[in-house]
Parts: sequence; C-alpha cells; structure tokens
Amino acid sequence: MERKLENPGKTEKIMFEDSMIKYKGLKIKTCKNVYIPAEDTFLLADNLIINECDKVLEIGTGAGLVALTAAQTVQNVVATDINPYAVKCAQDNIQLNHTYNVEVRSGDLFHPVKDEKFDLILFNTPYLPTEEDEKIDEHLNAAWDGGADGRKIIDLFLDKVNDHLNHGGRVQLVQSSLSNTEKTIKKLENDGFEVEITASERFFFEEVVVISGFL
Repeated sequence: MERKLENPGKTEKIMFEDSMIKYKGLKIKTCKNVYIPAEDTFLLADNLIINECDKVLEIGTGAGLVALTAAQTVQNVVATDINPYAVKCAQDNIQLNHTYNVEVRSGDLFHPVKDEKFDLILFNTPYLPTEEDEKIDEHLNAAWDGGADGRKIIDLFLDKVNDHLNHGGRVQLVQSSLSNTEKTIKKLENDGFEVEITASERFFFEEVVVISGFL
C-alpha cells in the first residue's frame, strides 16, 4: 500500500495580514461566522496521506484551507460544510487562489455526497465536549460542538464513512483526547480499517491527533 505523506514535518511560516493567512503558497481569507484555521487545521493540512490519483472529500471545510491544500496534489476535491457562511468563504478562497478543481457543497456530513465514493475522506471533527449552556452562535458552534462527550458528530461520521470509500481508500480525522480517541480507533478497526495515529500535538489540557484509517 502506497502511503504518501504530503508536506510532513513542521508547518511552513504562517503570516497573518489583514485577516489573511498565507500558507504554503495559498492565500486564505478569514470570514465572519466561520472557524478560523488553527492548530488542528494545520495539523491535518501538514499530514495529508494523499496520492495524485485520489478523489478527495473534505467534510467541514470551513475557510477551505485543507481542501485547497489537497487540491495542490489531486485533480478532484469535494468540500462540504453545514455552515452557509463557511460554504461562501471557501468558495471565495477558491476564487482567490484561482483553484478550479475544488467543488464546495452545502450540507451536513455525507448528505451532499449521497451515493458517491472517494479515495480519501478528511474531517477536522467537532470534538470538544460541549454542554447546552456553553453553545454560541449556531453557525460557528457547529465547528467544535461535539455534544456532552465530544462524540456526537464523530460517531455519526464513523457510522457512514465506510459507505463512501472506494476499495483501498483512506480516512483521516482530527480528534482530541478529550473525546476518547481510543473509542474512535476501536470503531475503525472493527469496521475493517488498519489504523494509525499519524500526527499529534499536545496542549496543556489535551492532545490533538490525526487518526488515519486504511481499508
């Protein structure tokens, strides 16, 4: 099985100018009501396991940084988001970077790609345990609200991901130790994946990891 690691190692210099992020040749504008690319975004973007022939799906694209990074390697990327502000922001960043092999669709999880299959599925999951009184604006809240145990969206994703992968496909998702990474690994293994933690970054209260599964 060929496993190509896209841009391994430390993130290149990231510059912020007038709400604009410059990252590995891309210009990413940040947008109101849209999750601003942060450490977990860059952890995934720095550690894509991707091949030139892959058809790629990114769920929860936000401003589109990960999808645009993948589009530097492959010819076909579909990016989705439940947040309409994020859909518009990602479309704007596609235009800004003159990148025309990324299609952005609106909708929740796999709803926008019904009956479609991909070689690589990416998801920076909403992984933070969130109580009702901790929720904020409904659009931005979707970027990190994982429910009381942090797994509300993760488990819904895991239930369907296998149905949307081609034979030999891969999934890479970002998750925090706060939302039980071992449960995710076990679920993927039970569904026939070989599983590795292919990147991690430790913060003072959690470890954020990229979990990669290979069919």
